[in-house]
Amino acid sequence: MAGEVQMQRVKVWDVPTRVFHWVNFFAVLILMFVGLVMLFKSELGISSVEAKIGLKTLHVTVGYVFVLNLVWRIVWGFIGNRHARWTAIIPGPGTGRRLRAYLASLQQGRPQQYAGHNPAARLSISVIYLVLLVMATTGLIRAGTDIYYPPLGVFMADYVAADGVDPAAVRPYDESNVDPERYRQLKEFKKPFGLVHIYTSYFLMFLVAAHIGAVVFAEIREGNGLVSAMLSGRKVISGDPVDDD
Repeated sequence: MAGEVQMQRVKVWDVPTRVFHWVNFFAVLILMFVGLVMLFKSELGISSVEAKIGLKTLHVTVGYVFVLNLVWRIVWGFIGNRHARWTAIIPGPGTGRRLRAYLASLQQGRPQQYAGHNPAARLSISVIYLVLLVMATTGLIRAGTDIYYPPLGVFMADYVAADGVDPAAVRPYDESNVDPERYRQLKEFKKPFGLVHIYTSYFLMFLVAAHIGAVVFAEIREGNGLVSAMLSGRKVISGDPVDDD
């Protein structure tokens, strides 16, 4: 029929990218939940040191999954398919022009079709990755300084251990085997990383909500099956995608 737009299913997201997305999604949700429980433990009636350490240990354990998954995604950004690579995600020259064209197409009711991320998505996802890196870095530092977990824990325990005390005898939130002054210094050192971790987590919660809202909006306006694409790897495109080069 004349003027009819041809719909096609385009292979976009490879398997490693899809696995990263869902592992990251569920890891972040669990980390947020456990983090909120730790933050409001007093209000929830959690007061024992054992419970505090248990929650922290669970948080850190899931955090390792989150960090390893993120590291893998960083590597895959250099060797994955063209839509998974950083060159298709991080904004570069011409981003402003492409973003204006995309927003104009939305206003006209004929949104430009992208096989990969559209210009607005590239900006938002770049911010999300930056936030994830901050969360991973500060989380690893707090894991080492709070409960002496890898990769920094062995060095932190060795630093705060009292003279003549085996660092392996240093226990989380137990000051019996530590040097008081060095322990105080450790607490001062870790405090800003904890604050950054907490406030960045609030920002990440906002980004997650905004991301979900943007996906729903794109599903309604563009109808390209973003959610199913992250399961099947294929998006529904009307006509030729703008980034088909």
